[in-house]
Amino acid sequence: MGKGDKRASRGFVKKAIRSGVRRYPGAVGRSLRAGKIKTGAADPAACLRAIVDHELAASWLGHASVLLRQGGMSSAADPVFSERIGGRVGPVSVGPERIMPVPVDPERLPEIDLILISHAHFDHLDRPTLKSLASGRTSVVTARKTRRLIPRGFRRVIELDWGESVEIDTVRIEAVEPAHWGARVGLDRRRGCNSYLVHADGATSLLAGDTAHTERFAELPPVDLAALGIGAYDPWEHHHATPEQVWSMFTGFGGKRLLPIHHSTFELSDEPIHEPMDRLIEAAGDEAHRVIRVGPGQVWTPELEAALREA
Repeated sequence: MGKGDKRASRGFVKKAIRSGVRRYPGAVGRSLRAGKIKTGAADPAACLRAIVDHELAASWLGHASVLLRQGGMSSAADPVFSERIGGRVGPVSVGPERIMPVPVDPERLPEIDLILISHAHFDHLDRPTLKSLASGRTSVVTARKTRRLIPRGFRRVIELDWGESVEIDTVRIEAVEPAHWGARVGLDRRRGCNSYLVHADGATSLLAGDTAHTERFAELPPVDLAALGIGAYDPWEHHHATPEQVWSMFTGFGGKRLLPIHHSTFELSDEPIHEPMDRLIEAAGDEAHRVIRVGPGQVWTPELEAALREA
């Protein structure tokens, strides 16, 4: 490592420490006053009724949580409905609290056919949420060496590593490599970290989870619907892509529609809460119509999009 690289590395470490000190002590204190989950006004039953009527549909449920309808199956990617994310101290989760309310009441959600867990970070693998969704009809696909973190009660739990795939009923799930890591705590580097391609009914969806900018995504097939994280890049750009990098990756693999995720829900970084979407729309320019701009809990479908364009 040259002198310039060492200086840059030291500069990042200092900035990261300042960022953490600014946010986390207050978050820990507020965790000890944990309250009931805040929910928005969206009707989850209506949300799912709208989804099951379509071959391809999606709903952003805050942060990296996505409800996907494809291949006649309802899939939930990285579902997190807890008020706070982080390690548990007794009955309390210690960590950042939600800024955005949960857009659906988790107790009223119908059972999901498939859950996809990208990696073991607390804001993606939330055990309290998974316990609430556990069902004998629901399969879970998760990353390498994370099976034991999944609560009991599911139909089956399948670990996938990069390049591996599995067929579950009418869909094929393929694990691809993001530019991220899968530690649950500290220097736990043995766990995997996945993005997922969902293939069904002649369509392909990408549920990316977390990733920095990576040229590996240029090798992906054309994607009809891509859910990509656009936030938490300041000062974590080496782990989370900037909005401009997201747009570059999306156009690089021939994406048709982009669902922005991983923003506006938890304060995990230093950029202003509205900045990621503003920067993404600016980066997209004349192609901004390819960005799906639905609110939390609202449903996107190709048919609805076409109707809105014609209105």
